[in-house]
Amino acid sequence: MIVVTGATGNVGRTLVGLLAEAGEPVTAVSRKITESDVPRGVAAFAADLTDPAGLRPALEGADALFLLISGDFVAAADDPSGVIDAVLADAEGAGVKRVVLLSSQGVATRPDSPSHGITGRSIEDAVRRSGADWTILRPGGFASNTYAWAESIRARRTVAAPFGDVGLPFIDPADIAEVAAAVLRGDGHTGQVYELTGPAPTTPRQRAEAIGAAIGEPVLFVEQTREEARAQMLQFMPEPVVETTLAIIGDPTPAELRISPDVERVLGRAPRSFAEWARDNAAAFR
Repeated sequence: MIVVTGATGNVGRTLVGLLAEAGEPVTAVSRKITESDVPRGVAAFAADLTDPAGLRPALEGADALFLLISGDFVAAADDPSGVIDAVLADAEGAGVKRVVLLSSQGVATRPDSPSHGITGRSIEDAVRRSGADWTILRPGGFASNTYAWAESIRARRTVAAPFGDVGLPFIDPADIAEVAAAVLRGDGHTGQVYELTGPAPTTPRQRAEAIGAAIGEPVLFVEQTREEARAQMLQFMPEPVVETTLAIIGDPTPAELRISPDVERVLGRAPRSFAEWARDNAAAFR
């Protein structure tokens, strides 16, 4: 059996579906989940990763664990790596032999960032010392981050964002899910760290144009200043996360601009483009 945490998110939901379609027994774990949230035959289990004892029953009989570390978890846990140590100790006791961690590219590219590098590294280290066969996935920016634009596009066909002409190789979360499914079900991935990116950089201006093409109506791009974007982001993100995020999207490092071959290496095909993601998810912006 495979246990999937973060099972109702952009990656987890697709991963659960892929595993179920492949005939794998799956337990889908999220803080708020019901049987109506998962495919037929998948067990839904409500638990919070910050409470390892609450997760323990979901691990019984599992042989693999997909571990998704959300920003909410990092903000809520006093000692994130200590919590993960406890989760993985329970997983080992339950017989889990394989752990796949969804981490972040920022662990390598922003090692001094409290929100991305330091905490992320400590969680990766917990997985490495767990005793399980481990694989770490480090995606860059998600194409689904542009869901933040959905309301303004639906209401006004307008997008406001900073750094309009700075491009990053955003990845489709469905590609992350497919890589995770391949790693959870296949051999040859133990001890590997896969960096996951899209096939080409796109700028915020280009992403707005791609969404406009997908919905069949032009979308106006309005460039924000850094301070305008910072003030907006502080309404729903902690300041350290805001500062690192602005640094990444405004002044990316060469490593953050690099197109990784790892999606194609694992799946045998190129990652989907942002335009493909926009077409697949156009309904969210209409």
